[in-house]
Amino acid sequence: MTDTPAEPTHESPADPFDRDDLPAPRGATGALLRDLLSTHRTRVVIATLILLVKEAAVQAGPLLVAYAIDRGVPAFRAGDHGPVIAVAIGYLLCATLSGVLQYAFVRGAARINQDVLLDLRGRIFRHAQLLSVDFHERYTSGRLISRSTTDVESLRELLSEGLQELIGVVLSFASISLVLLWLDWGIGAVAVASFVPLHLLIRLYRRRAGEVYSERSTAIAGVIVKFAETMNGIRPVRAFRRERANDEEFAVLNHRHERSNGDALLEMARYVVGSRLVANTAVAGMCLWGAYRVADGTLELGVLAAAVLYMRRLYDPIDRLGMFLNSYESAAASLAKIAGLLAQEPGVPETTAPRELPARQGGREITFEKVGFAYRTGGEVLPRFDLTIPAGQTVAVVGATGAGKSTLAKLLARFYDPTEGRVRLDGVDLRDLATAELRRGVVMVTQEAFLFSGTVADNIAIGRPEATRAEIEGAAKAIGAHDFIASLPDGYDTDVRKRGGRISAGQRQLVAFARALLADPAVLILDEATSSLDVPGERAVQRAMDTVLAGRTAVVIAHRLSTVEVADRVLVMEGGRIVEDGHPATLVRGEGHYAGLHQAWRESLVG
Repeated sequence: MTDTPAEPTHESPADPFDRDDLPAPRGATGALLRDLLSTHRTRVVIATLILLVKEAAVQAGPLLVAYAIDRGVPAFRAGDHGPVIAVAIGYLLCATLSGVLQYAFVRGAARINQDVLLDLRGRIFRHAQLLSVDFHERYTSGRLISRSTTDVESLRELLSEGLQELIGVVLSFASISLVLLWLDWGIGAVAVASFVPLHLLIRLYRRRAGEVYSERSTAIAGVIVKFAETMNGIRPVRAFRRERANDEEFAVLNHRHERSNGDALLEMARYVVGSRLVANTAVAGMCLWGAYRVADGTLELGVLAAAVLYMRRLYDPIDRLGMFLNSYESAAASLAKIAGLLAQEPGVPETTAPRELPARQGGREITFEKVGFAYRTGGEVLPRFDLTIPAGQTVAVVGATGAGKSTLAKLLARFYDPTEGRVRLDGVDLRDLATAELRRGVVMVTQEAFLFSGTVADNIAIGRPEATRAEIEGAAKAIGAHDFIASLPDGYDTDVRKRGGRISAGQRQLVAFARALLADPAVLILDEATSSLDVPGERAVQRAMDTVLAGRTAVVIAHRLSTVEVADRVLVMEGGRIVEDGHPATLVRGEGHYAGLHQAWRESLVG
């Protein structure tokens, strides 16, 4: 069994990890969007200019209509066909130009859109890999998937459709308002005055929609987390008949998602109804007042016709503005989630002034100097202690589950940094080593023996991608894995599939051993690494370990005491403390913890 760290199992309801609401600096969302667009500044400017010219071509239509009614028709009746022909040609040219420019804008915006999304997904993936094990133990992979898929998709909708809608609406409002004021200041004033209630509606919608879309993003992540967790654990789900319970839990999460979507649609409906009410009232009032002025002779009919057309064009984009606001609030909520993720600092940061390990052959000396450790969520796991492991020594660490064995190993592998004190490798603080230097020197094999999709050879060579096939097979032979690999359908070129599901747990463990041995580290950590092996497999590994560990410093976290037989030294841990330290043969003859564990183990073999 894996040594489970003694950390709290329940976090405070206020914990941002529990709420899927990671904190980000003020203004981080806007800064992220600006940064994403900064490298495409020239293309953004060109696209905006294209849209400006296209909007000018579109808005020229009603002016041409007004000119045709007030000037062209009288001239035509007088026998002068020139103005009408000019208007027809101008209208045709404007329509053609607007279509061509629309195509150019859509194409340019699509390229910007895809480049931005490519950049953002890459940032999320790279940053997530840099974050500490502590972060990933608290922030599930399902949420990371949601950030890089659903939330990024929200930004795609904004960039591909919403941005065009925003620019189009703003240009329409500005240009039409100016034209209406130029045609007739009274009609223009009515149009401008109608913006006041529209502005109030937009502010109210944004405030409510921001809350709704943040909740929706969290709800979507919850659905993905549950789905991924269930499918990844399908074997225990089926073994313990968890299908019905999972259905009920998923239904709750799915209903939460449905409710948040419904709330978003409801807010959108409220905005559309209110904005149309304002628009229809303004247009109706302008028509009545304009008709009265035409009858009174203070307004030309062509101007009134143009004004009606412009007013309709002025308020037609209201629904488009609503779609933009919908896309914007959705993207803003998603970007806030992404910004919170990207604002997380690695718990084990890379040093800015890396040191190199002293050149030497074989193992390296390990020193725990006044080391203490507690998880961020509270609860001391390892009280302050000192420990030195000489170069080339194999040390077995034993103790009950939760004694702190795996935590000690994770500090040595620098999955965590100690809360106090320091861990040294040949006198160099692990925090002063570049990650690449540390990973070359220290390799850890865990109980899980995770394999990636790909061939057996690829999985063995992960620690040394440049290794030859002969070196890969040599490592497999040394660990006793060659025979079963050779018997696979394609031998070393067999695809192990997702998580190594094509081979057994014991075989995966042997591949993981071969991977570690090929990497040839100075320090090898085995964390319950033989727990998945059957008796023949365990014996094969034990036969290989004497040769493989010779001259190498090794820390063996052992549950099976048979593994301890290869150790030069045994540490017994209890409650995070080292309570016994000595040679296994010496300790087994005593009356301490190790002697008791050894006796219980021997009795279990007899039973």
